[in-house]
Amino acid sequence: MALFDREPGPTTDEYATGDAATRALSVTVVENDFVERVYEKLAKIYDFTFGPTLHPGRLEAIEKMAIRPGHSVLEVGVGTGINLGLYPRDCAVTGIDLSRPMLDKARERVARKDLVNCRVLEMDAASMSFPDEAFDIVYAPYLISVVPDPVKVAREMRRVCRAGGRIMILNHFKSTNPILSRIETAISPLTVHIGFKADLDLQGFLTQAELEPLAIDKVNIPRMWTLVTCKN
Repeated sequence: MALFDREPGPTTDEYATGDAATRALSVTVVENDFVERVYEKLAKIYDFTFGPTLHPGRLEAIEKMAIRPGHSVLEVGVGTGINLGLYPRDCAVTGIDLSRPMLDKARERVARKDLVNCRVLEMDAASMSFPDEAFDIVYAPYLISVVPDPVKVAREMRRVCRAGGRIMILNHFKSTNPILSRIETAISPLTVHIGFKADLDLQGFLTQAELEPLAIDKVNIPRMWTLVTCKN
């Protein structure tokens, strides 16, 4: 039996249009060392700058995970651990990140708040050391648009998620409005310096990562951010 019952929602067929399966997902190319430098700079200020403005999306993501007692959750890109205190205490949470300064903040938070159900590890999201189907829920908050290869990360998320489990991606994606999308493409080489590509293509990403969305919801204010809920 599947862990989660199927919910009505869009399918990948709705997103596999045009050249979505082969087109570039962003005009901006980054490498891991660049991303590490960006988040090393952001580590001290992240909670104050991105904490309050992006918090509603975090709360909605936790709610839509439908976490049950005993579930194992993997948070990909745990950062400073800002989400860790939101999880129920009766589930087991593993957070991974590549940024040591961010992980230092996360470990301090785990100790300070006595989050005994949480652990954080240094790991590359594109090459995880976990076995197949190790987690019930795999969640990437505000991460997928800054990694060098978002499709590779999504495929790793699928690999480590249990069959029938839930994959959650909370992120900014390029607008479907032609004018806004052109603006986002133009500014993406700049926004990557504060932690995200402004022009990541949602249709291309879902198609190339072979993700089947159950729901796609706009979150936060303004509603520039998207919560994608998938069944593995």
